[in-house]
Amino acid sequence: MQFQQLAYFVAVAEVRHFTQAAELLRVAQPSLSKQIRALENELNVSLFSRARGNITLTPAGEALLPLAKRILADVDTARLEVQELVGLKRGRVRLGATPSLCAGLLADVLRRFHDTYPGIQLIVEEGGSRDLVKELTRGSLDMALVILPLHGDPPLDTTPILREYLVVASSLKAAQLPRRSYLRIEDLQNRPLVMFRPGYDLREATISACRAAGFEPRFAVEGGEMDAVLRFVEVGLGIAVVPSMVLSGRPGLRGTPLVLADEETRRGRHGPGLLRTIALAHRKDVELTHAARAFQDTLQTFLVEAALAGSLPAGVETLVDG
Repeated sequence: MQFQQLAYFVAVAEVRHFTQAAELLRVAQPSLSKQIRALENELNVSLFSRARGNITLTPAGEALLPLAKRILADVDTARLEVQELVGLKRGRVRLGATPSLCAGLLADVLRRFHDTYPGIQLIVEEGGSRDLVKELTRGSLDMALVILPLHGDPPLDTTPILREYLVVASSLKAAQLPRRSYLRIEDLQNRPLVMFRPGYDLREATISACRAAGFEPRFAVEGGEMDAVLRFVEVGLGIAVVPSMVLSGRPGLRGTPLVLADEETRRGRHGPGLLRTIALAHRKDVELTHAARAFQDTLQTFLVEAALAGSLPAGVETLVDG
């Protein structure tokens, strides 16, 4: 089995077309088909069903695809690791991050890293925490900023770095919520929610908290990314539970702290605020490249310095020791 054969197989599996895959790889279509047949002969199975020009994966092909992607990703990482031995003048960091971090402090961290290591290529994938965990385990990312706890016990190492408080975002134009210094989960009952698409940890956390309080949340609109959700709230479609840091630079939105419904809250005082923990994660079975370790150091140093300077976004605390 050759790496080239696996690369050809993955390309055909993704586009479901031999000619298009050959064009993407800039190889002759007969050569690509020959390598796929050689791979099938070696494995003694058919990887594709070719009925009437409709290319689909066989069960064997479905089983091989995630393994082939991981093998190719690991080989690429090994190649880059060797290149980086020249002193971090070349290399690549594939980083996943939640939308709240991409819209918040991550840009400043990336700016500092780029200034220090201008030869390192930065690739950022924005997505929900659960989606990023899947990409990490597939080998598509080197590291990712994800929400703890992880679901399903994936094979990842995690280092908690931030704690951020959740707030209820509402429009200043619409009288959707009582003007109080804090809200409880129960206050969201029968109020229209703007909800993230599946794959966002915030979606699952909000729905679970509502159900634990004894009611089913009502959606005004669902399926958006972070920017879309905030815009929908701004125009008065509903309210949303979001990290406090994303409201920076949004003058049309109000953020009201969301607290636990315990006895202290019922007596009219603040209970503990609802929060979430963000961690830097990477695969346990793959050593971080030199470039990825350099980014980790840059991120942690930035957080410590920002905490000492009091410049972290509102509602955010660092968990990195100074």
